[in-house]
Amino acid sequence: MAENRDPQELIESDRKAFLLRMYDQMFADINRNIMVVWQSVGVVVGAVAVFALVEKGVVTLDLASAVFVVLVGWSIAHSQEAGYWYNRNLAIISNIERQFLRQSDLREIHYYFGAHRPKNKMLDQLRLQVVMASVVGLLFLMYHFGIRVAPGFSAPISNFEWQRALPYVAAVSIAAGLGWNQSRLGQKYAEFLANSPGIEIETAGIRYGIGHGGAQPSKKGRSISG
Repeated sequence: MAENRDPQELIESDRKAFLLRMYDQMFADINRNIMVVWQSVGVVVGAVAVFALVEKGVVTLDLASAVFVVLVGWSIAHSQEAGYWYNRNLAIISNIERQFLRQSDLREIHYYFGAHRPKNKMLDQLRLQVVMASVVGLLFLMYHFGIRVAPGFSAPISNFEWQRALPYVAAVSIAAGLGWNQSRLGQKYAEFLANSPGIEIETAGIRYGIGHGGAQPSKKGRSISG
């Protein structure tokens, strides 16, 4: 009966149930962050409608281009955040798996739990989102440059309009902000790995490369088998 069970056994049972529930939640968080990226991309695509207001004379091309650049940056920032949460949660998942899986499972099930991704490298799916958003933003900047900036090269300086610089000021500011944010997230991920490395596991004979973010784990460590 339950009341006659060893208290330590009950604690271990509760711990396993907690870890398994946490394991499921980590995967749920990953899926939710990936879906947020798709939603942000949809917003960027929908922002093209802003240029319909340009045709109607509601807003200027300068302002519409600047707003679009900001939305592109917002989409990329979401991809960066989703990438960090993916890597962090994947590390937590691996730490939990090490509580249950044996060293032989590196070959019999999967080798990913043997080592964490060494850097906050963005998932390929997210990188594609960043490339798409960046290309679309660049195309609109090129369009704006051809329509609003290039013709001014042959005009007198008295015709200069500061509003023409809005999209490029926004682009430079966004690029600097995204660079800072990516560096910040990389530091957060490195801090997590330093503080929560998980159970060490011997990975001799396992090759970690491009399929695992280029990880190069130590070949010696405490085995989890046994």
